[in-house]
Amino acid sequence: MADRTDGARLELLRGVIHPWHHDHFGHMNVRHYAPFFDDAVYHMWTRLGLPYATMQAQHGVHTVSAQATTGFVKELMAGDLIVIDGAVARIGGKSCTLDLRMHHADTGALHATYQVVEVFFSPETRASAPMPDTVRARLEAHLLPRD
Repeated sequence: MADRTDGARLELLRGVIHPWHHDHFGHMNVRHYAPFFDDAVYHMWTRLGLPYATMQAQHGVHTVSAQATTGFVKELMAGDLIVIDGAVARIGGKSCTLDLRMHHADTGALHATYQVVEVFFSPETRASAPMPDTVRARLEAHLLPRD
């Protein structure tokens, strides 16, 4: 696949579609997109230099997913290879929106999109928390340009 990413986008995950991902229509069922995208979000934080394993200790917060929206563009079949990339679509005061895309690894065709709102969360107060400036700086480096 040609490099489909711009400076903001990071390659997050590669995978293969297996027969057990199929439904009675013969293509990957919608329930199987979520695990691929969820795993990619974990990788996104590491690729941003903010791994879950150290985010709380270093920055005093972690994130929780508040909303996720999947767009289904083109069906996938057993044997298809996928690659997921991602970037930051929006940065707020206590949250950010991540924009992920699932492409066919061989053809580059877009198969699905995923937008997830991640809220920064204080484990001490059990409530949303302001985004630390050090975290914001990492996110800004991968912020998509506005249309």
